[in-house]
Amino acid sequence: MKIERINENTLKFYISYLDIEDLGFDREEIWYNRDRSEELFWQMMDEAHSQESFSLEGPLWIQVQALDKGMEIIVTRAQISKDGSNLQLPISEDKHLDIPINEREDRDADMADDQAVTDGDDQEENELEDAQPISFIIEFGDIENLISLSHTFEAHDAMDTALYAYKSRYYLQVTFADELSDDCQDDDLSKMLEFGLDTSLTVYVLQEYGKELIHDHALQTIKSHFPLLA
Repeated sequence: MKIERINENTLKFYISYLDIEDLGFDREEIWYNRDRSEELFWQMMDEAHSQESFSLEGPLWIQVQALDKGMEIIVTRAQISKDGSNLQLPISEDKHLDIPINEREDRDADMADDQAVTDGDDQEENELEDAQPISFIIEFGDIENLISLSHTFEAHDAMDTALYAYKSRYYLQVTFADELSDDCQDDDLSKMLEFGLDTSLTVYVLQEYGKELIHDHALQTIKSHFPLLA
């Protein structure tokens, strides 16, 4: 999957059908199964948040174009006008397109539509979606590196970790609480990545095809069971 930052509010994705299958999805179901298509979309947005620091807050305008070997998806972050009556899409630095809220009734439109707007049914749903914690996956080829990390890095209450095994490698899922600042998250990740590797593999693939070894508090559990080797 390729991610291109167009501007502050817009990203362009290209994902091949092979990429989609590698992520654990069937080519057909992403067009006809709304739940699975949304699951794929949010995996892509999590990756965009990780790579491009693209905020997931607020309504998103999505354009999907089907290609011979994959899909091109353009995602633009929109805003609700102050009076709550319009959805404002930035079309240049000083201009925006206003779309009346009451014209966005067909929220269930398929991702195959050329243009679709996704937004919560109400403010409460948006707040719940925005509050969802962000997870990162760190890959370890050697268990000793994971043990060293558990003794070197001090896990805290604003994060949780789970451990998976997949294709003879270990994967640590790191989930930060929503209240932890981006700077603190970046600092923690940079420390952990001294022992492991960043990977585009998603937790959905690990849950589907891997084996969960430790459900939560993985770093603390490893530290308590495995001594640090000299």
